[in-house]
Amino acid sequence: MKSKLILVMLMVFTFGYSQKELSSKLEKYMDAQFAINDFSGAVFICKNDSILLKKVYGFADYEWKVENIIDSKFSLASVSKQFTAVAILQLAESKKLSLDDSINKYFADFPNGEKITIKMLLSHNAGLQMDFDELYLSKTNLEKDSVYHYIIKKPLLFEPGASTAYSNIGYYLLARIIEKVSEQSYAAYLKQNVFDRAKMYNSGVSTNNTIVSKMTKTYYLKDNKLEKNPYINWDFNIGHDGVYSTIDDLYLWNKALFDSQILLSEESKKKMFTSYNDQNFGYGVLVNPFYSQNHQLIAHDGGFFGAMTSFNKYTNDNILITVLSNNQSKSYYIAYGLAGICFGKEVELPYKHIQTAIDTKVYNEYVGEYENIKILKKDNKLYYLDYDIELLPESQTKFFRADNNNTTIEFIKNKKGKVIQLELKKAGIKEVKIKSKSV
Repeated sequence: MKSKLILVMLMVFTFGYSQKELSSKLEKYMDAQFAINDFSGAVFICKNDSILLKKVYGFADYEWKVENIIDSKFSLASVSKQFTAVAILQLAESKKLSLDDSINKYFADFPNGEKITIKMLLSHNAGLQMDFDELYLSKTNLEKDSVYHYIIKKPLLFEPGASTAYSNIGYYLLARIIEKVSEQSYAAYLKQNVFDRAKMYNSGVSTNNTIVSKMTKTYYLKDNKLEKNPYINWDFNIGHDGVYSTIDDLYLWNKALFDSQILLSEESKKKMFTSYNDQNFGYGVLVNPFYSQNHQLIAHDGGFFGAMTSFNKYTNDNILITVLSNNQSKSYYIAYGLAGICFGKEVELPYKHIQTAIDTKVYNEYVGEYENIKILKKDNKLYYLDYDIELLPESQTKFFRADNNNTTIEFIKNKKGKVIQLELKKAGIKEVKIKSKSV
């Protein structure tokens, strides 16, 4: 009996130490993101309900130098889509709509509406175009009918159900369907049936006139300088965007969605967490996307001007990683690096990249294909994937992306001096790509 007790104590001590060590690594990584890349926002990481990291950085208001706090509220951008999906699934459970309904049931004159189902809107298979932000970024006097008639003039990208294209328009229409069916505003429905049920009392839907306590301002980068976000008409930036929340509330959302039936039945959750196409779209989430690191992952990222967000639930590992930013910090990259640390990978800490002048003749050795990556050259400059992403040298063999310091590339030569592979580091995690073709 005594030996068993000692063993249990040792196991507890070992777990506690390893958890402490992991928390320290995660914090060092985030502290470096703050010090080197000016991260502003909040991060929350837990495993089996044990908090590994919960910390805020930067400013909620840059003009007044008001710092972010634990209960700062952040715009979630496209992470909002999962709340819309849950609302639709709730209404389906209560038989107020069917996922197989054609949308002409709700929008009688929608072109090809008889071919487009609610299910297609949820999984981005409807053929709708990406967005209508040219309206809600500039117009203050919009009305639902004028927005609707503007949207229906946009031609479909493909026959409904024939392919996949990510669409904010689809989720905006879902928000309007929620309103039609529930006879409530989108915000009121979410408050009553989602936020209040999950005890998310610091979450809501953005408006242009409501004063929200502890709401962060958002800032985006222009010519490498922060500027205040432009005007957004929040009456129409909903369904696909519009929700704000805190890191603590998103933990409660995680508990309500994954660990209970407070919001959805197990049958509905199975529908939500199923991938319906080759782009891994479920309903309001991505299911095991390419950045899953070979772990079961339900996730979604968001980005709209200054708001950059990432919500990641590694279901088999019971790890939640949430990163919210209000200054356009690349939360999705940061969340990827944090996950790598959680899974025991070697993750390089962010460091200051200094561009160095080198002989550009060496670029001829580097151009080519490295599995799924193309390295290109144009006008004595090196490019990554296409001619929009320039690679800047920090040594004769190592480069960083001009638009993203969280990605570096190092070219590796064999003993004969021939380039045979590159080492790609995204958010500090190394991937080796073998050179398959020279140009």
